[in-house]
Amino acid sequence: MLRRLHHRISKCHFLPLCAVLMLAACQRAPSPPAAASGPEAAVQSLATHLRDDDLVGFAKAAVPPAEYIALETAWRQGRSRWPLTELPLHDQWVPMLATLSASGSELALQQAFARNLAKQDRDLRDAARSLGLFGVKYISGEGAYTDEERAHYTQVIQALSEWAQQAPLGDSKRAAEAIASLATAARATRLASEEQLSHAGMEASLRQLSPFFKASKATLARYGLPLDRSFSTLRLSLVEQDGARARVRMRYTLGASEIDAVVSLQRKAGRWYLADTLRHAQQALSGPEPASSDQVQREASVPDIAMPSKPVDTPR
Repeated sequence: MLRRLHHRISKCHFLPLCAVLMLAACQRAPSPPAAASGPEAAVQSLATHLRDDDLVGFAKAAVPPAEYIALETAWRQGRSRWPLTELPLHDQWVPMLATLSASGSELALQQAFARNLAKQDRDLRDAARSLGLFGVKYISGEGAYTDEERAHYTQVIQALSEWAQQAPLGDSKRAAEAIASLATAARATRLASEEQLSHAGMEASLRQLSPFFKASKATLARYGLPLDRSFSTLRLSLVEQDGARARVRMRYTLGASEIDAVVSLQRKAGRWYLADTLRHAQQALSGPEPASSDQVQREASVPDIAMPSKPVDTPR
């Protein structure tokens, strides 16, 4: 049963709860006003843009102007999808938008929910606990993360697992509201394929996606996780600064958990930037091309919505 539930949750594109949650948590959180300048202010700036659902502002504040222009060009050429690649499950966001945007998606997704997840609270709690353990194990052994990222994300995953074990994820009324809201927001983006993303360009795509990000946060609030309120608890303090490098401590509440993490920053052309974000942006510029539209359409097909119940082995 647990293996089937793992598979069903992974294929359930209408519930981008974990992805949105991780975006907001892992991309730093809103805080009270910080110092007017310095490393703390750089973190504050990114956080404020996310709190205000300003994905364009976030991208512009995350990298130097020259890198931003290069990333815009790479986006139009189909060579990069940064900053979407900063999201967990980033390769599922276009299929998810396509699934939600499809005609009649509300009915299909509500039927899928009724068949597979409705009133399955006990199994969902078990799955949340199991996926939390799996996520922590994955992060601890994945070499792509820095030690700082690993320490931060481990806490975030544990906090999400604890929240999900208490959240009413099997509630049919909330699911219907979430499906309707997210489907409407997804259609409004007019972004359901790689071609549409490339044609719009990075900045326009992020602008069109911002209302969907806002609707997703509202969905989380309906499930008992109001991120903006949680992230208002963030406290920032300078750990050390040595020339063009610095480290900042972040403390904030996520669900019922207290997150305590440290991030590194680098100064370029007089401005501070998160070192890991700069690294990710450079990797995006030299990374592989995104999935083709044919592949996206296959992943967003009706069989995926139906979420077949055939057991699928999960890593141990």
